[in-house]
Amino acid sequence: PRIIGVVMRLRYIDRIRAIAILCMVQVHTAAIIPPEGISVGHPIAFVSAAIGGMAAPMFVTISGWGIYRSAIRRRKIADNGISSWMYWIIPRIIILTICQLLVNSALSIDRGGRFDWMTPGVLTLLALASIIGPLMVYLTKKQRFSMMLIFMISPLIIGDLNGNDLYWSERVSSIGIEGWVERLLFNGTYPALPWLTFIFLGSLIDEDKENLDNQNMVVKVGLIIIAISMIYSFYERIPWALTEGNAILTFFPANTMFILTSSIFVVILFRILGGEEISGGEPFGGDKMSWLEPAGRLSLTVYVVHFILLGIIAYEMQNQPRLEIYNAFLLTILHTSIWIPLSIWHEKYAPTISFEELLRKFN
Repeated sequence: PRIIGVVMRLRYIDRIRAIAILCMVQVHTAAIIPPEGISVGHPIAFVSAAIGGMAAPMFVTISGWGIYRSAIRRRKIADNGISSWMYWIIPRIIILTICQLLVNSALSIDRGGRFDWMTPGVLTLLALASIIGPLMVYLTKKQRFSMMLIFMISPLIIGDLNGNDLYWSERVSSIGIEGWVERLLFNGTYPALPWLTFIFLGSLIDEDKENLDNQNMVVKVGLIIIAISMIYSFYERIPWALTEGNAILTFFPANTMFILTSSIFVVILFRILGGEEISGGEPFGGDKMSWLEPAGRLSLTVYVVHFILLGIIAYEMQNQPRLEIYNAFLLTILHTSIWIPLSIWHEKYAPTISFEELLRKFN
């Protein structure tokens, strides 16, 4: 563990954060500069989509882990009155919403990007999660597990309200307050139903760190269901996974099988990277993977800033021909990997200048 102030940081958590944010940078970059001649069915496209499909669940789960732990600390050291909790909640909502607006404006559709300026996204999802953070600390483990399952099956409950028939331009736009709330809760890019599943998953991983038998059972059952879905996909000749469309797993909108599958793999990743750290030993890889940790501690800032850079690239590439596969691949790898040394430099020379530091002041 690494000590920062009075808070002990688990190194494997920072590594998971780093992997999540770097995977998100990769898939976003690939979407902005797609290479010539690569179709949706191409193996490279499938690998890129798979990375993106795991990046967001990792990012939201690790955020849920952090929100829950922060709320637990707040409950122990501060007054539990409504005003005290509002001081904890409101700055998070404001900062995360401003960050979302920055991301949307940087990659606006009007500038060759992908979003409407007021599109709800993953950061507004985390702002919403901050509201329920204080509620989670008063729920038992069984109650939080039940809430996770409810959110996981919510796509089956809300049916067509999840926006299965929406085009991308419709999914990232909204008309009026009612339309914006609908995108935030039901059919935006990262709607509360079902993405809050990962917030509750993060809280359960935190509590189950010393009770691994339950996790083992859940993982085994989940893997059996995933295997059955793959066999069904093969025999029915239905694609197993697509970003959107008719498949067993879909990301836009996120269906129940996608949420279940990604949740299982997130738990497995936690188990692998945790190594022996949760019992007082070293995380997986020991010091050999410590170079990932600064990027993990700067994940929110990297998320916002990489979109600003991609926004500039998207604007400059409007009406330009697609790059050849080698050049697109090289640029994607370069833009993804550059955040590792930048994060190391930042931690050494400018550690107090970040959105994380701003949030920490209100912790």
